[in-house]
Amino acid sequence: MSCLDIIADYGLRSIGLGERLLPRSDFTLCHQFTLIGSGMIWNIYFGTLALTSGFILATLLALGKASKNFFARKLSGWFIFIFRGSPLFIQFFFAYFLFLSLKQNFTFLSPLTSAWAGALFVLFCNTAAYSGEIFYGALQAIPKSDLEAADAYGMSGFSRFRRILWPTMLRLAWPAYTNEAIFLFHATTLVFFSSFPAWQQRGDALYYASYFADKTFNPFIPYPILAGYFIFLTLILIGLFGLANRKLNIHLPKDKHTKIKFRIRLIR
Repeated sequence: MSCLDIIADYGLRSIGLGERLLPRSDFTLCHQFTLIGSGMIWNIYFGTLALTSGFILATLLALGKASKNFFARKLSGWFIFIFRGSPLFIQFFFAYFLFLSLKQNFTFLSPLTSAWAGALFVLFCNTAAYSGEIFYGALQAIPKSDLEAADAYGMSGFSRFRRILWPTMLRLAWPAYTNEAIFLFHATTLVFFSSFPAWQQRGDALYYASYFADKTFNPFIPYPILAGYFIFLTLILIGLFGLANRKLNIHLPKDKHTKIKFRIRLIR
């Protein structure tokens, strides 16, 4: 079997297209690159949807925490505190068993016990909490001169938020938010270790890397392949967020542009 045949058979296996059974013997590098790359589809799915939907909630959380309304401020603050204060790994387990118990009484919640929905919900809440704190800090750092200028032009309400607060908040928060986006995609590998099941052996990239490591008793091939895929994904994210960062700072002199710096987190 040629490498092109392997790619045709297993390239989209993680989403149910192609061969149903995993290879049992005669593993080649092409097998490992193809199946681990196929599993990356799920990691990209988890990261992309959690990031885009969490961005909206993060903005609302930041505004709520900065609000003068007591209930909005406390609700946003506690949401951020709980999801930032507890380990993501524990959140996966807690959410799964919570959804499992609710499923007994509310059958329409049964999809939440699957990885594609339940794990996505946990990642969505977690990244919204971290991003919300980043955006809140950016809101607090907006220069008073910008707000005074908005008041002088007679801006108020949504117009003031759309033209002054929101773009300035994004410009100040973007470098830190880029690091959060990168870490979120790395955190999608935790779905494999959580209780959320992989349906019909259609797991994420770490699922397939672990499969090859167990079958070949050699972890030094599949795991570096997995790391290589994530390094490549990180480079893509840095490039895309860098383009957005330049767009956000296009009106400023070059010496005042905020630069994106990737910082490795050892623990979350």
